[in-house]
Amino acid sequence: MGEDLLVLEKITKRFGNVVALRDVDFRVARREIVGLVGDNGAGKSTLAKIIVGYYRPDSGRIFLEGKEVRFSSPQEARRAGIEIVYQDMALVDYMNIYRNIFLGREIGIGFGPIKILNKKAMKEVALKLIKEIGIADKDPDIEVSKLSGGERQAIAIARAIYFGAKLIIFDEPTSALSVRETENVLKLISSLKDRGISSIVISHNIRHVHAISDRIVVLEKGSKILDIPKSSTTPEEIERVIAFGRAV
Repeated sequence: MGEDLLVLEKITKRFGNVVALRDVDFRVARREIVGLVGDNGAGKSTLAKIIVGYYRPDSGRIFLEGKEVRFSSPQEARRAGIEIVYQDMALVDYMNIYRNIFLGREIGIGFGPIKILNKKAMKEVALKLIKEIGIADKDPDIEVSKLSGGERQAIAIARAIYFGAKLIIFDEPTSALSVRETENVLKLISSLKDRGISSIVISHNIRHVHAISDRIVVLEKGSKILDIPKSSTTPEEIERVIAFGRAV
């Protein structure tokens, strides 16, 4: 792997008397896919929300491209190149594909405070993107509600790619997908490395994570208990670590 893109040092987060994360070190290299796994309540989602600025850590430091950062909102993290694709994909069902891709970041025509949407430009960009991500048969005007789960994932990924993501976090990307759609989504995530994009994949499906990750990190009750190259372990070994709550 190349140099580190993201580094977290000694991250601790409490919610009242509950310690969600305790002195967690975590890193992602450039062009690397890191699988983040663990049982329910392990701290995976909390760590992801700290990375994207939804939560502030109680202690610890975060570095992006070698510079310390302190995100106070997901918008700040997004501007820095960190995107998250949630399990529900955060798309608006009643809007079409191109409006979802540009949601909150629309292309406008005009000067000063009065602008109108440049629908033509947004449709042209959307058409190019959906061809690149393998759903070229879809019209940018189609409502997202009419897409399959895998196609919705692809749209969310296309949006992140277009707006210059350096790191994309995937939260349960294959849940509720068919076997074929799961395969397509995993291939799409793997292909992001060719674009210079790093990924964090959070999933309960250890085999899916193992298939595409370069390295796997296991959390247990807020602590990191394993950080290992994919090539040095198997899905069965990772499952045993999670089951026993410690490296075995």
